[in-house]
Amino acid sequence: MDLNLNGKVALVTGGGSQVGFGKGICLTLARNGCDVIVNDIDQEGAEKTAAEVRGLGRQAISIKADVTKVPEVKTMVDIALQKFGKIDILVNNAGRTTAPMLFVDTPEKNWEIVFNLNVFGVFNCTKAVLPQMLQRKYGKIINIASGAGFSGSPRFIHYGASKAAVMAFTRGLAKETVASGLNVNAIAPGLGDTNFLSTGGFPESEFSKAVTTIPTGRSTTPDEVGNLVSYLASDLARNVVGQTYVIDGGHYMH
Repeated sequence: MDLNLNGKVALVTGGGSQVGFGKGICLTLARNGCDVIVNDIDQEGAEKTAAEVRGLGRQAISIKADVTKVPEVKTMVDIALQKFGKIDILVNNAGRTTAPMLFVDTPEKNWEIVFNLNVFGVFNCTKAVLPQMLQRKYGKIINIASGAGFSGSPRFIHYGASKAAVMAFTRGLAKETVASGLNVNAIAPGLGDTNFLSTGGFPESEFSKAVTTIPTGRSTTPDEVGNLVSYLASDLARNVVGQTYVIDGGHYMH
């Protein structure tokens, strides 16, 4: 299937982890013809990902920016537009959680940390990129949510709530912008064998236990998420609007 993404420019947030969904998204977009702006607060990691994109024959730059800070996001988008002249695709991938904890014991600070990145980071990047998409009457926005946004996650209630907000934002923005030629959708990955959970304090033993509850018997890979992103970023999906696609090996089937 030719996704015809040659010459498209994609901005992917949270692309610095070398085992994360963000890197998988960057590389699959590049394999399908995209030039890529790799964002992360980890400049070294972002540059490693960008170098791999260039190794695939596409243009790439890495930009260090904290997506929770509006001035840094604006500067990032300005640099990207100066370099490429446009941003066709925005993938709001940057996200995090904190250590598992009962709601009654979870400090307010943990809610602030998670919502600042998972929700306001998405808002900030979208608001900065959106004007040139509206002006050009073309754009693809893909927000990375989570199955936890559907099911809720005991001891990760703040995380599930933040991802439910992302899904509601996706639907609302899709309704506002579809008449302007934009497609806004979301992807809700299930458990991924990345460093996301370990950095959030999720014990390895619990990860292994959680994998056994997945019908396919394995976690979701970065390339699998990247493949779905690439499809939604293509004009083959031009009639797909305001949807959230679950990719989790059947974990959250109802």
